[in-house]
Amino acid sequence: MSDQYSLASSRAKDLIAKAEALQPVLAERAARCAQIRRIPDETIQDFQDAGFFKILQPEQWGGYAMDPQVFYAVQLKISEACMSSGWVLGVVAVHNWQLALFDNQAAQDVWSEDPTTLISSSYAPVGKVEKVDGGYKLSGQWGFSSGSEHCEWVFLGAVVPEEGAPFDMSNYRTFMVPKADYEIIDTWHVVGLQGTGSQDIKVVDAFVPEYRTHKLFDGFNCENPGNAVNKAPVFRLPFGQVFVRAVCTGSLGALEGELGAFIEVAKTRQVGPAKMKDDPFARKIAAEVRSAIDEMKSTMYRNFDEMMAVAAQGSKIDLEDRARYRYDSALVADRCVELSGKMLKASGSKGIFLGNQVLAKHLDILASQAHVANNTNIYSNNLGGMIFGDANIDLNM
Repeated sequence: MSDQYSLASSRAKDLIAKAEALQPVLAERAARCAQIRRIPDETIQDFQDAGFFKILQPEQWGGYAMDPQVFYAVQLKISEACMSSGWVLGVVAVHNWQLALFDNQAAQDVWSEDPTTLISSSYAPVGKVEKVDGGYKLSGQWGFSSGSEHCEWVFLGAVVPEEGAPFDMSNYRTFMVPKADYEIIDTWHVVGLQGTGSQDIKVVDAFVPEYRTHKLFDGFNCENPGNAVNKAPVFRLPFGQVFVRAVCTGSLGALEGELGAFIEVAKTRQVGPAKMKDDPFARKIAAEVRSAIDEMKSTMYRNFDEMMAVAAQGSKIDLEDRARYRYDSALVADRCVELSGKMLKASGSKGIFLGNQVLAKHLDILASQAHVANNTNIYSNNLGGMIFGDANIDLNM
């Protein structure tokens, strides 16, 4: 890949610097973000102005088509200040990458008048699908559509039925639906990640043309209709690998932000006659968290470097490697909540008060555990089976 698209490029450094510059204002907005249960409009505009939604967008639509490492480096910085803002940036901006995998007509529908138009999602296979001339009729109610109130389209998951056959995830597709064909249902009343506005989406008998669907198998095989026009290596990565990083990176960024808050608490809190910062237990936790953050970042960057190198060669990524990358991603969420809990416990009785940043960030990290992509049990089972010689059982990696 050319240096102009990489972490080493001047554009990448500029994007990361912009994310760092936004940290103080995002931290200041965090309480209001949680209170209104959505990302403030001005934050979305800040992201648009900074070019964050362009990082993974195809160049034909004014995007940068950069290495995903750049995008996740930006998401880390945003999540450090406000995990809800980082979460929404992650899952919404990554849809600009997935849209490039659809038939090019789908991108024409979304971006021909405004290439800054955003897409939310809910991938759970809960939709009811009926085959009709030219496409499908889609109905259902999906939960957890983060950032949906800022988006004009949505990606929804469903399995296309085969007559006389049982439910089969190999027939799973993502269906793209315009805002005129769905209703946002206000259901988002939660204890963490309140600001993500992850509302329900309700659809009743919406027509979805064939070209506005994306097959799970195409994403798994890295052979997508959109590759006919979007030829950059980034668009030859497996769908499952790109999306899951959007829902673990937020936890890692928030953990780094929580470490900063923990350090500030330790500077002033008294533990008996001494400051908390001089307590060996607090020092041990700070050292453990710092080392773990560096280790997890190194693993995530290494994994994507390996994937991008293979994609740039036009080759297929080894399936066992993909299973390992998938497990490594999910493991980040588990490790973050464990380390976060240690800092909260060490913060003492003041740690349970509302407004405490260690607690607030802990609850956000805890909430990320609810996402299926962060469930290590599923992915350890698949990776372990492959290590023992079994076939892969995960089509979403």
